[in-house]
Amino acid sequence: MISPFHAVILGLLQGITELFPVSSLGHSILLPGLLGWHIDTNATEVIEFLVATHFATALVLFGIYWRDWVRIIRGMARSLADREISRTNPYGMLGWLLVVGTIPAGLVGVLFQDSFKAFFVSPVSAAIFLIANGGLLLAAEFLRRRRPQEKLARADERLAELTWWQAAKIGMMQILALIPGISRTGSTIAGGLWNDLSHEDALRFSFLLATPIIGAAAVLELPGLFAAGGTILAVSALGALAAGIAAYFSATFLVRYFKTRSLVPFAVYCIAIGALGVVILH
Repeated sequence: MISPFHAVILGLLQGITELFPVSSLGHSILLPGLLGWHIDTNATEVIEFLVATHFATALVLFGIYWRDWVRIIRGMARSLADREISRTNPYGMLGWLLVVGTIPAGLVGVLFQDSFKAFFVSPVSAAIFLIANGGLLLAAEFLRRRRPQEKLARADERLAELTWWQAAKIGMMQILALIPGISRTGSTIAGGLWNDLSHEDALRFSFLLATPIIGAAAVLELPGLFAAGGTILAVSALGALAAGIAAYFSATFLVRYFKTRSLVPFAVYCIAIGALGVVILH
């Protein structure tokens, strides 16, 4: 059972690491193992707790970008009314690109998510894949294409210039995040860098892409959480509050950070914490 203390710590951890490119699920599995907490990460109450914290993170992302989502939804409605998807309607175009980017991970997640978690859910495997996540982030920096100076002023107009195939490739990178230790934010930023986006635009596309897939996955599981009720619901609500607060500050920090910085510090951190975890746990 998760105690209120554990709920706050794990909630803060999830809120930070869900949006940082360092894998929230990997940390949620690794930290209890390193600290000797007797928490069964496969237990129903733990899964329901993580659902609540993910839902809080999705709400925070939607709150930060709600104006953009209003424009995107209006743009998509306009494209349906006109029966045309055109780059002259950049917000509508961006909305459909996000749909294309969501489909690959959504399908694989529905079909195989439980299999991925059952196979890889152990502190040692999480530590190993954190090292792999660090390698992915380094590869993204050293192999990314250098995009020419962008002429479009608005970020969403720049994102609307992505091709369907580029959006699909970035979306497919989210599939890697089904493995505990591989970051969804990190993998999609890497995909964005490999498809000509700047760090700032890759983060924006990653956050917009995250909102529906994290939110939808959480909403599907919320009935089970409310059905559990009692202590589980109260502890999950406490963790969700901590996660939401942490997610807000994480998102605002990262938006500023990636205007001028790179993935390298996060890569070094993942490799270091993963290696430490392997040494201690093995």
